[in-house]
Amino acid sequence: MRKIGVFVCWCGSNIGGVVDVPQVVEAARAMPGVAWAVDYKYMCSEPGQELIIQAVKEHGLQKVVVASCSPRLHEATFRKTLQRAGLNPYLLEMANIREHCSWVHQHDRAAATTKAIELVRRAVAKAARLTPLQEGTIPVTRRALVIGGGIAGLQAALDIADAGFEVVLVEREPSLGGKMAMLDKTFPTLDCSACISTPKMAQAAQHPRIKVFTYAEVVDVQGYVGNFQVAVKQKPRFVDHGKCTGCGMCWEKCPTRVPSEYDLGLGQRKAIYLSFPQAVPNKPVIDSQSCRFLTSGKCGVCRKVCPTGAIDFEQKEEMHRLDVGAIVMATGYDLFPWAEHYSEYGAGAYPDVITGLHFERLVNAAGPTGGKIVRPSDGREPRSVVFVKCVGSRDEAKGKSYCSRACCMYTAKHAHQVLEKIPGAQVYIFYMDVRTAGKNYEEFYNQVQSEGAQYIRGRVSKIYQQDDQLVVLGADTLAGRPVQITADLVVLATAMQPAAGSGSLAQLVGFTCDRDGFFLEAHPKLRPVETSTAGVFLAGTCQGPKDIPDTVSQAGAAAAKAIALLARDELVAEPMVSRVEESMCSGCLECVSVCPYRAIEGITVQERSHGREVTRRVARVNTGLCQGCGACNVACRAGAVNTLGYNDEQLLAEVDALCQ
Repeated sequence: MRKIGVFVCWCGSNIGGVVDVPQVVEAARAMPGVAWAVDYKYMCSEPGQELIIQAVKEHGLQKVVVASCSPRLHEATFRKTLQRAGLNPYLLEMANIREHCSWVHQHDRAAATTKAIELVRRAVAKAARLTPLQEGTIPVTRRALVIGGGIAGLQAALDIADAGFEVVLVEREPSLGGKMAMLDKTFPTLDCSACISTPKMAQAAQHPRIKVFTYAEVVDVQGYVGNFQVAVKQKPRFVDHGKCTGCGMCWEKCPTRVPSEYDLGLGQRKAIYLSFPQAVPNKPVIDSQSCRFLTSGKCGVCRKVCPTGAIDFEQKEEMHRLDVGAIVMATGYDLFPWAEHYSEYGAGAYPDVITGLHFERLVNAAGPTGGKIVRPSDGREPRSVVFVKCVGSRDEAKGKSYCSRACCMYTAKHAHQVLEKIPGAQVYIFYMDVRTAGKNYEEFYNQVQSEGAQYIRGRVSKIYQQDDQLVVLGADTLAGRPVQITADLVVLATAMQPAAGSGSLAQLVGFTCDRDGFFLEAHPKLRPVETSTAGVFLAGTCQGPKDIPDTVSQAGAAAAKAIALLARDELVAEPMVSRVEESMCSGCLECVSVCPYRAIEGITVQERSHGREVTRRVARVNTGLCQGCGACNVACRAGAVNTLGYNDEQLLAEVDALCQ
């Protein structure tokens, strides 16, 4: 029988305050194969680890069971401890007697102690059947892919490139910049948004280690951490950017005008256009849906006036295949489609009911009105403006259950801008709660109130048109009375939601989304910028609603994780992965369809059977992609698949131990 050591942690009072730890130790000493059992207040501490090391050496222990908190917290710690003691680090089994025991039985000490003993018994039974596992190595491609060219993607790309690694930056819009480039000022300092984001856009485009693809999309991702193969589709711009100088003659002469997506329909653009004056690259694209030449074969003025011959109506999409070692997701957010869900606010029928992002384009000096706050319906300056917060946020019935975090502050900023630009204007803000959790945020909120913004706690029940004005019906819950306000302009603080197509992109890259569609981190506290797929990191609002400071901070964290990965010549491969016994494999490939990490493929092998060569299909695991989840194990009818460290013999031993 293998000599097993059992080490039971008190975890202060987390475990010891509920579980009778000495009784668990006494029970463990009587279990088959246990040569040593002891308890300690904090087993994960340095003295606790030294206790394990000394016991291994003095008692000749061959396997170790640690009964403590979740292995998600300290399994790596105790594996390193075993390695220091001279044992294979995978001869460790943990019994979770905190989260699975003391925390859920804190009012029943006897039941908690009994359960802790059974959990230790299970762990001992499995430990007796553990075998040494050896870590492999994976080579690393020292290049990163950043998907999304907003402020998060720009920050991550620049940080990685400044650390000395190549970066491929892919943005699906014609220009870098994302939503931040659309803004006028940033709270609470009110510095110019373009003054912050435009230099970063230019730095990224000019950086010798950054390759920028705009108007492009990632359409395929294969491979695994350190060795991803990525396909990027470059959409046709119908302008040769190698020849184009950005002189502007083409869009000046273009006769076609259509609503501008960048100005959210408040302004117009040409069929050949720049999204905004500071766009990077500062060269145009042609909208194939509105260009007369591409739709009907007529016009072609832009090609006639272009002095460099850069207009190319024959241009086709191109596919670029790239090898990268790490991927940073920075795909940003979209606005909640309020008009589809809030018919009581006019459902988009009233032009003077706009979103906060529409307001940003109105107040922006580079926007359709040159920075003047006017009503979209008639161009008049509004004298009374109502802001409605939480439209789509914190509303499970019609919108999203979560808080979008930035709305309270950008609404305060908008109120300040109205009061600053329109002296004597009346500003009313309907709110549920005011949340100002950020540096100098509370002070800014108080300043806006002192400037004259009137905050009304309550929801807006209805907005309707009366003559050339809007009537806003709501409630003041603090005063306990209904409220009716006649307004010239209504601005809705709409919820942030995941960017269009983010779900399919997550599936393409190989990780998951949460229930709201935002990219799901590996652990909300311990691994907030990592995903369940090794080598893929998250930055910014693709992971959840954030303001600009938090977005930039997370982008830096994601970049740091990517840099740490790319700095290595090779990575250690996790040995607890699935393995196929090909002699038992029937070739049904059911495991391929259930694998969430695309780690299994069907291959053709040749074998000798009854004296002749035969060809058959079998499954094979890519150990670089496999995360050891075990889905393939349960799907295999032939029992040919096992996960190392969790094989059938070990799992059945645990069941037998619990059934004694």
